[in-house]
Amino acid sequence: MGSGDFRCSYSVASSVLLLFGVALLPQANARDCNLFSGRWVLDSSYPLYSSSKCPFIEREFSCEKNGRPDLAYTKYRWQPLGCDLARFDALKFSEKFRGKSIMFVGDSLSRNQWQSLTCMLHAAMPRANYNLTRVGDVSTFEFTDYGVKVMLDRNVYLVDVVREDIGRVLKLDSIEGGKLWRGIDLLIFNTWHWWNRRGPTQPWDYIEVGGEIKKDMDRMLAFETALRTWAKWVDANIDPRKSMVFFQGISPSHYNGSSWNEPSAKSCVGQEQPLLGTTYPGGLPLALDVLKKVLATIRNPVTLLDITNLSLLRKDGHPSRYGLGGPTGIDCSHWCLAGVPDTWNEILYNLIL
Repeated sequence: MGSGDFRCSYSVASSVLLLFGVALLPQANARDCNLFSGRWVLDSSYPLYSSSKCPFIEREFSCEKNGRPDLAYTKYRWQPLGCDLARFDALKFSEKFRGKSIMFVGDSLSRNQWQSLTCMLHAAMPRANYNLTRVGDVSTFEFTDYGVKVMLDRNVYLVDVVREDIGRVLKLDSIEGGKLWRGIDLLIFNTWHWWNRRGPTQPWDYIEVGGEIKKDMDRMLAFETALRTWAKWVDANIDPRKSMVFFQGISPSHYNGSSWNEPSAKSCVGQEQPLLGTTYPGGLPLALDVLKKVLATIRNPVTLLDITNLSLLRKDGHPSRYGLGGPTGIDCSHWCLAGVPDTWNEILYNLIL
């Protein structure tokens, strides 16, 4: 898509819909509607599924099963300011992607969205046959009745990390991992949360860029350099007549209550309601500006799934003490399921169907 505010414009929607052979029947007022500008409203018909009935949901996202007592966070629906989102229809989605492949590529936030979509599909078709397999870093959920593959490639930087004699090298100019992405019908990329890792959890020892080995460098610049390598890969390898490309955007964390005008809050623990306005008091992260700048340079169509602001409003949506680490490992980065990633997928559904 390139530049601008990544609105769901008529021309972009047309090309996306025609790619999958769907008649162009835009919702009323949705033709020029920014699906990412809106507010959260209570809706008793939500969530789209019960986490207790999704048999393969991972523990770190299963907040209800982990003992979270409040469930109001599952009852909020995203309402764009200028139009209505079509409710996710799993049967329609599966039929349109019959015999096709979908792949999420990125870190654990991609896994969050991947698990959300698989739960949304399974909840609507609980008796449908499926296979869930993992080979290396690629997990595949396949609805065998439809031949629909929903895949996850765990690749936290998008560019390569290679073990060499000197140690593990993060190669900002290399993207050999992209071999796995060729021929996929729908790709949803993501990277950001690992770029500021340091210490024992940092999975590399050196950075290589422009043929030069560095012990470290400015992390935002490294992030931008890697994105530009990925952008070149998209232009060189994607046939827009056969494949669609999305970027998940920057999924936010909530560890500082001052950013939502609640200085007494040191994390997301105890948060039970979203912010009910349309903008986040603390503003948007710099990484989003960097991402948009790089996306504007890509010749092939890439749509930003611009979930940052709507997710910033959901300080209540994280596992907090009801995640993988329990009370001693507060998680204000990932999202409970059912929850916020379902909305990411519902917007994705509106953009492709």
